[in-house]
Amino acid sequence: MSEKKPLSCHSCIAVWRQQGVTNCWSEPGQGPASPGYCPSEREGEIIGDAFERYQGDDADAKLAKVAAVVEGLCYQPIPGSDTVNARWTRVEDTIALARLMGWEKIGIATCIGLLDESQKLTEILTAQGFSVESICCKSGSIDKLDLGIGEEHKVRPGTFEPACNPIAQAHLLNEAKTDMNLIVGLCVGHDMLFAKHSDAPVSTLVAKDRVTGHNPAAVLYGQNFYYKRLQKQKLVIPEVEV
Repeated sequence: MSEKKPLSCHSCIAVWRQQGVTNCWSEPGQGPASPGYCPSEREGEIIGDAFERYQGDDADAKLAKVAAVVEGLCYQPIPGSDTVNARWTRVEDTIALARLMGWEKIGIATCIGLLDESQKLTEILTAQGFSVESICCKSGSIDKLDLGIGEEHKVRPGTFEPACNPIAQAHLLNEAKTDMNLIVGLCVGHDMLFAKHSDAPVSTLVAKDRVTGHNPAAVLYGQNFYYKRLQKQKLVIPEVEV
């Protein structure tokens, strides 16, 4: 059996740039030819089985349908025009999704560095009729050294520095029986642990990026100049034993 080629839908950008569509974004049989690695054809069984789940009546099916409805609501149609006009921010998308899902209690797993943002988010969600519970990443004030890492790996060596505790954040929001949890600025890795241990569905509202003001996509837009180095050389990471 021949080895599967890697999934690489990003390569279809070449077709998109030339024709404004891809095989996936076309009526069946009317779009550009699909590339040889196209999962729509090669992995049709997996894709079809997944889509059948959305046509059921369980929680996954409802979420898929509501998410599709919210995607449409995010745009403002203009009579007589076929242009796409975005009207809602991510916060508004989140409010619409939660309301249409019938969710009432929203949890916030916040980075301690984004308490101000979490406070403002709480004010908005409360005004929109939701109840909110928030939990900070540093809850418990347990020293990072207790993780077994060295003093040199602290942000400020020689000072007390509490470790993040994303599993505790998840368990505490589980106990609060939140309907939905939002990540506000958790570190890479900590966000994974939180999502893994959360009983409620998780969405990331703020993805932490200390350099770009929490807008990680800025790196992708700056590749022709400021971040070209990421295409030319490997990121230098010190050897660390964990």
